[in-house]
Amino acid sequence: MKIPSSLLSLVDDGVIDAVVSQLMSGKEAAVYVVRCGEQLRCAKVYKEAAKRSFKQAAQYREGRNVRNSRRARAMAKGSNFGRSEQEKIWQSAEIDALYALQNAGVRVPEPDGCFDGVLLMELICEDDGTVASRLNDVTMSAEQAIEDHQVMLQYIQRMLCIGIVHGDLSEFNVLVDDYGPVIIDLPQAVNAAANNNAKWMFERDVNNMRAYYGQFAPDLLSSQYAKEMWALYVAGELTPETVLTGLYKEPEQAANVAAVLDEIFAAQLEAETRQLRFEQDI
Repeated sequence: MKIPSSLLSLVDDGVIDAVVSQLMSGKEAAVYVVRCGEQLRCAKVYKEAAKRSFKQAAQYREGRNVRNSRRARAMAKGSNFGRSEQEKIWQSAEIDALYALQNAGVRVPEPDGCFDGVLLMELICEDDGTVASRLNDVTMSAEQAIEDHQVMLQYIQRMLCIGIVHGDLSEFNVLVDDYGPVIIDLPQAVNAAANNNAKWMFERDVNNMRAYYGQFAPDLLSSQYAKEMWALYVAGELTPETVLTGLYKEPEQAANVAAVLDEIFAAQLEAETRQLRFEQDI
């Protein structure tokens, strides 16, 4: 196993004691199991922008505020300094989202901090110590699928109530331990109010969950939780306690060509993302 220099630096600095194993390598980062004292933790090492295969990153960055005008100008120009600063923002977005979601009652890995491009956080494990499986590797009964789907909807609802959309939520970005689902991978999380792409990203997230759990509980496939939640959010009526029905009636109005194009674009992007993940898993 080749250990990244960024992890070796953390060993030298005493932040971690040892690198145990590589857990996985994805489109944006490689994940390692590390030891910190007597505990095993998870270390996510972000790939350089040129080596990442995450597409349409600019769409996800829309709406992220940069308070320092010098940094903003540099990023707009695409200078070396600007690209470096953009990378820092991309990486810090995930730990910021983890803290925000944890405070909102959403199950995510507990963050420890971000150190020179390495996110250190909780390693999600079963009670027997084995590393938790990704949702796409799990099968379940119809009853369990309905229960876990409701848990995920509650988490998504809490996220939207604090203005956060995951943006890339699927069965590949959810872990399952003995206590249920845990949401992971949040560097692309978007501001629901400030990003023009937030609506279709949100609907894709919710519908991805519907499609996965619907394999085991087909009655879920006809639900319209995405449209219901977004309509309540836009109307200022969504709270963490709002009881959802899964029902939604489209308002009667003339065809919205822009909305149709958004749906087509969302479907194309989803197909590309799934194909990329399939290739990486081969």
